[in-house]
Amino acid sequence: MLKRKKKEGASSPDKSQNGDERKASRSETNKEAVSQNNDTHVRRKRIKLDLLIHDLKVPLAVIDAGVISLLKRPDKYGAITSKQQKVLTRILRNTKTIQNIVNDALEVGRSREGIFNVAGLELSSLIRQALLEMFDFSDCSASENVRSCEDVRQMKEILASRGIRLSVDEALWAEKICLDIGKTSQILRNLLNNALKYRKSHVELEINKKGDSLIITVKDDGDGIPSAFHEKIFESYFQLETSNGNLVRGHGLGLAGVMVLIEDMGGKLILESDTGKGAKFQVDVPLKSRSQS
Repeated sequence: MLKRKKKEGASSPDKSQNGDERKASRSETNKEAVSQNNDTHVRRKRIKLDLLIHDLKVPLAVIDAGVISLLKRPDKYGAITSKQQKVLTRILRNTKTIQNIVNDALEVGRSREGIFNVAGLELSSLIRQALLEMFDFSDCSASENVRSCEDVRQMKEILASRGIRLSVDEALWAEKICLDIGKTSQILRNLLNNALKYRKSHVELEINKKGDSLIITVKDDGDGIPSAFHEKIFESYFQLETSNGNLVRGHGLGLAGVMVLIEDMGGKLILESDTGKGAKFQVDVPLKSRSQS
C-alpha cells in the first residue's frame, strides 16, 4: 500500500494550535516587558524632574535669606533708599512665589507616590498659611494684615475688604485638627485663586466639619462653567474663556492639582455650576485621629 506524503509546511491541527498558543504567550510576554519598560522610563523621568525641582530649593532659600537681611539689617548691611526697598520687596515676594510653586510640585509628587505628612494644628493656622501663600504674591498689605490677625472676627474683616466672605464657626476656628497640612493648604489656595480669577465681585469661603471630614467650600459669582466642561476643567492646561472671550491669566494646572491631591488623600470633590450661575467647589478632606499624626 502506498503512503501519501504530507505536503511540506503542513502540520497537524494539534501542532498548529500549540504553535499559535506559544506565539500568543510570547506576544503577551513582550507586551508586559514593553509595559514595564515604559513604566520604568516614566518613573525615571519623574525622578529626574522631582530632583530638578528639589534642587531649586537651596538657591531660592539663599536669595530669600539675602533679601530679608538687606531689608531687616541696615545696621549690618547699610541703609537703603525707599526705591531700593520697593525693588527688594518685589524680589522677595516673587522668590516666595517660586518657593510655593516648587513646594506645590514636590507635594503633588509625594501624593503620586502615596506619601502623606499628617500633623495636628489649629484650623486657624491652616487657613492663615494658605492665605499668606496666596497674598504674599498678589497683595502685600493683605498679607501683613493676615499675619498680624488675632481672631476670626478680625480675619473676616480683612478678607471682606478683599471681596472674600469667610464663614466658619468660632469653635471650629480654634479647634485642633489632624490632616496633611501641605496638601490641604495647597488645595485651599488653588480653589481661592481660581475663584478670585473668575469672580465678578466676591468669593465665598465656607469651612465646616462633618464627621471625620473637613468640608471646604469655595464659591464665586463669575460666569459659571457649562456642564459640558465639568470634567474638562480638571485636565492639565485647560482654561475657560470669560464672557468677553478672553482667557484668564494662568496655566490651567490649579484645578488639575486639586483633583489629584484630594483623590490621593481619599477625599471627594463636588462641582456645582452652570452658565451664568457662578461656580461652587466643595472638597471633603478626610481627618485623621490624633494617633495618626
